Amino acid sequence: MSLTWPWALTALLVFPALLGYRWWSRRRRRRETVRLPSVALVRAALPARSTWRRRIPLWLFAAGLVVLATGAARPQASVPVPANSTTIMLAIDSSGSMCSTDVPPNRLTAAQGAAREFVDGQPDGANIGLVTFSGNAGLLVEPTEDKKALVAAIDTLRTARGTAIGLAILTSVDAIAEVNADVPPTGIDLPAGGPVEVQPDTIVVLTDGRNTQGVDPTTAAAQAAARGLRVYTIGFGTTQPSAMVCDPNQVGGDAAMFGDGSRFSGGGFGGGRRYQNIDEPTLREVAELTGGEYYEAQDAAELTRVLRDLPNNIVLQKQDMEITAWFALAGALLVLAAVALAQWWGRVPVRSSTSGSPSRP
Repeated sequence: MSLTWPWALTALLVFPALLGYRWWSRRRRRRETVRLPSVALVRAALPARSTWRRRIPLWLFAAGLVVLATGAARPQASVPVPANSTTIMLAIDSSGSMCSTDVPPNRLTAAQGAAREFVDGQPDGANIGLVTFSGNAGLLVEPTEDKKALVAAIDTLRTARGTAIGLAILTSVDAIAEVNADVPPTGIDLPAGGPVEVQPDTIVVLTDGRNTQGVDPTTAAAQAAARGLRVYTIGFGTTQPSAMVCDPNQVGGDAAMFGDGSRFSGGGFGGGRRYQNIDEPTLREVAELTGGEYYEAQDAAELTRVLRDLPNNIVLQKQDMEITAWFALAGALLVLAAVALAQWWGRVPVRSSTSGSPSRP
């Protein structure tokens, strides 16, 4: 919780001032006490009041003053609220290693299926964009509400050599900047220091490898963080060696040969066996730098679940909201309760006479 007017807390000095005044008043009354012949008769005439009945109204009143003074400082709380215009940029790795068959029939096919389910599962009006990256990064679909266009683009993914995770992040940032005026594009220098307003827009990076070309992912993540954009990263695949097999329609023009010698031939990409080469430390760092999270998905079911659950994290953002009204209400209730209890417990009961004899003149 933060305070907009912290200097208003000086109003809390009212409470010790009232305590001082109460102490001074009681001391003064003691000095002006009138001696009576029978103190027992006076005590009998006064209503009995226990110690806790005298103190409870006082402390309730004090608590009310403290709460009201805090409310005067205009407190703000960081609370999760739904974003009205969230853009989700989905960046999918299309490097040659996505032909690995450790996730049947291969990683690319599994990733395409999970991405289609993710798009279809979004509510109508959701704004989603699509970026693909291998040795370079390209914007396939600008942020749009057209699910059919997104699904059609997902089906066109083709593998190529190289993995440019950093460029994928920067491309996603620029795509968001086109639809959100509060997000500057990557070519603009931002002022150093100062608080960064968190944007509702987010970037989701799905990759099975490590950055081999272009900008370092952490450098790109710093650019995203400076613009208040969160990046969620997903490491996809297993650690099991597997054959590299892709259908002809999944192979791009520059993917005729992998670095390990596996080639495209006949029925698809064949030959060679690869281990998973995910750079988990870097993916975790990218997520941490931007306020996102890192997820691991070793098969198609896990990937589908991760993508399905993502909106629960990324559609809600935290914003500072003023809660002065709640403090004012709570303080007023405490003060009213103190006054009511003091009046109730301090009332003098009316005693009826039980004697039928007339009083003497």
